[in-house]
Amino acid sequence: MDSEFVEQADPYRRELLAHCYRMLGSVYDAEDLVQETYVRAWRSFDRFEGRSSMRTWLHRIATNACLNALESRGRRPLPMGLGAPSSDPADDLIEKREVRWLEPMPDALLDPATVVTGRESIRLAMVAAMQFLPPRQRAVLILRDVLQWPAAEVAPMLDMTVASVNSALQRARAQLSQVTVDLDEVAEPDSAVQKGLLDRFVAAFEAKDTAAMVDIFTKDAVWEMPPFTGWYKGPDTIARLVDTQCPAQGPGDMKLVPTRANGQHAFGLYLRNGDVYEPFQLPVLALAADGVSHVSSFFDLRLFRTFGLPDSLPVT
Repeated sequence: MDSEFVEQADPYRRELLAHCYRMLGSVYDAEDLVQETYVRAWRSFDRFEGRSSMRTWLHRIATNACLNALESRGRRPLPMGLGAPSSDPADDLIEKREVRWLEPMPDALLDPATVVTGRESIRLAMVAAMQFLPPRQRAVLILRDVLQWPAAEVAPMLDMTVASVNSALQRARAQLSQVTVDLDEVAEPDSAVQKGLLDRFVAAFEAKDTAAMVDIFTKDAVWEMPPFTGWYKGPDTIARLVDTQCPAQGPGDMKLVPTRANGQHAFGLYLRNGDVYEPFQLPVLALAADGVSHVSSFFDLRLFRTFGLPDSLPVT
């Protein structure tokens, strides 16, 4: 690519990745659409007249590329979003790999400012909630409420009027309020409490100690694990799920490696196979002052490399 284009456009790559991820709910689709955005922008760079900023121009290309992609794709849910009641851990697990599930986003791929200042809008719960919005409403909500762009700037990006942007934003906010918690309710505890909870979580799982698991979850905690369709509510239910459905036999069969996803604490969870630990699942945690309130655990093993986690770990 032309060096002038790269110099002007490349600083926005991580910001665009976060934008496309909020639109699409997939780290892999977002990476593809960012690449498509840069190819489109490079091809038309000689016609870029600077009437808008490079940032605005790139976001316009990326947003419309995402809208075009979403014309042939449904929303990406988590199991709770399928509308079924909570599951019994004694029931057989139902796996649906044909569903295009929501995926987590590694913090390492995001601009640090996005993780800090835009953390609420990148959290799994919020990205999952935005999947309920029609694509154009989703775009308006992200551009107006997340990026804080005025309606007069958003309207030409989406070939809409200012009035239609404001109307779409009102509808998006109203619908979002029905499927998600208030952002003030997702505040995590202070760092000392977090560290204590995370240490207890690791210890409980590496020992497969179900009694300790009961103690670390809040009374209304939820565990979900795509591509399995069930979701499980309450500490005792979650502990029974791990006890009966997890193939680990006992202490030492699981190893957890910390990472970060969607501005939240997460782990690469490995399962022992002979003299090595192999990738098993990737749980992403939501924390409250009184315990772990939600775990979305992902069984797509591609995520381990995407998150920069080891392919295996030695048993020591």
